[in-house]
Amino acid sequence: MTRPEAGAQERAPRPDEFRPGGAPAAAGVAPSHGLGRLGGADGSGEAEGDPRLAEQERRSLIEIPHPVLSPGTSLYGSIKIFPDFQAHDGEAYLSLIHGIAHESSVSFVALLQATRALRKGFETVVYFHGPGAMNTMATRGFPHTGDSAFPGQHNINNQVEIFIAEGGTVYVCRYGLSLHGLREEDVISGVIPAHPSDLQDCVIHYSRKGAVISSTFMI
Repeated sequence: MTRPEAGAQERAPRPDEFRPGGAPAAAGVAPSHGLGRLGGADGSGEAEGDPRLAEQERRSLIEIPHPVLSPGTSLYGSIKIFPDFQAHDGEAYLSLIHGIAHESSVSFVALLQATRALRKGFETVVYFHGPGAMNTMATRGFPHTGDSAFPGQHNINNQVEIFIAEGGTVYVCRYGLSLHGLREEDVISGVIPAHPSDLQDCVIHYSRKGAVISSTFMI
């Protein structure tokens, strides 16, 4: 590849200059598109190892230095705006969770928030309803119950167990279980199955108590 003279500005090749084998397109010859590293139009693999592509990849890798910051560098400030509020006597916190297990982090984050509220001294309740009922399954695991097929598969199970062990209350809607063919006998130990109509009355009960109510809803 010809290097530019000192002081000359290096120009990136235009897409229409690429051809299989790395040769630039001749004047008046239509460019060949969409081949890249997939080979020639006949499947011969003629374009594999295209030196022009390799050079552009090299230039792209070094265009922005890596890493820009060394490990341990502080990227964000640490100032907390609001006080770390603690519960007053009799205060409650209700977390409604309508999130599918492992489809996003919403259920797990809601559980972490509920655990934090519990540790602040709030009477804290978590209510799984709709697809959120899936989070309460003790039978999670592959190929065997309790086996994590990927790191974090049991994060939700573990957090539910921690929450209950520290004094939190967990409800699961029986209708939510039935929607997904989940058996009541398979819920995590300590999770309380509740009648479908209990969801609304639970909200009314804790509203009247003046509870902080957090609703996590996934659609």
